[in-house]
Amino acid sequence: MPHDPLVKMFIDKVAGHLPLKFWELPLPAARLTFASLAALAGPKNVPIGRTENLVMPGPGGKIHLRVYSPVAGGDGVPGLVFYHGGGFAFGSLDIYDGICRMLAGGTGAKVFAVDYRLAPEHPFPAGVEDAYAALVWIEENAARLGIDANRLAVGGDSAGGNFTAVVCQRAKREGGPKAVCQLMFSPMTVVAADYASRRAHQTDLILSREAADWFLSHYLPDGTDPMDLRHSPLLAEDFSGLPPAYIVIAGDDPLHDEGLMYAEKLRDAGVAVTVDDYPGMMHDFVFLQSVLPQAHEALVKAARGVRTMLDG
Repeated sequence: MPHDPLVKMFIDKVAGHLPLKFWELPLPAARLTFASLAALAGPKNVPIGRTENLVMPGPGGKIHLRVYSPVAGGDGVPGLVFYHGGGFAFGSLDIYDGICRMLAGGTGAKVFAVDYRLAPEHPFPAGVEDAYAALVWIEENAARLGIDANRLAVGGDSAGGNFTAVVCQRAKREGGPKAVCQLMFSPMTVVAADYASRRAHQTDLILSREAADWFLSHYLPDGTDPMDLRHSPLLAEDFSGLPPAYIVIAGDDPLHDEGLMYAEKLRDAGVAVTVDDYPGMMHDFVFLQSVLPQAHEALVKAARGVRTMLDG
């Protein structure tokens, strides 16, 4: 399926200014390209009630959090633990600031953005260990943080969507925090895959099969078990008892099929699932708030869906 005309126009425009095949660049330059693209296309001037930076203990040292309180927020509001995207190797609190502001406003929840460790400096499982530690710490400190521990959601974008699925599965296995719902934008749910959507987008810009392989080469050390559920939650045998899910996927995304399959496995296990599938959209289109009306629609709808689940 060809890209939506607005998506193609955006790619053609940006390609004249930024080297979108970032996997051909040294890592520092690739990260800078990602940040520049985000600054160009991400949401701008989103109102927020309050932001605060916190530090918590983590398995590898301190973990930084940025907390977003909605305009009408107060003590006892729901909480949303959010993991940014960036292929496990890119991304930051600053890059996702606008998205987190939008999520706080749309969900009515206090959003906790997690600055987890990035690969290759900190390869698997460092990032996902930080992600789980943050969820546990936030639940344990809910009263001090001004949120209702019984109305806690988990969410993430791309690699952060992967973390969302993984930490929800781990929490169920280990009797950890029980999230009310999980939110995933364009999640990677399995690392070793040969689905049709990955074959169809082998050379696309932004995220191609080549780019996905490049990210995983930075994230996964040699010898990593390809069946490890800490990176491939789609391979789990039991999906029952997991939190209700809201999953946003894009038709022209290499990760489209595995996102859809994850939703189907949840649904088959009796878990309530909402899937928004946007044809013609590329991977991570939801970030392109300044470019695509579909991006705004997708995020607003997803935030509203999470708010409904949090409100019971």
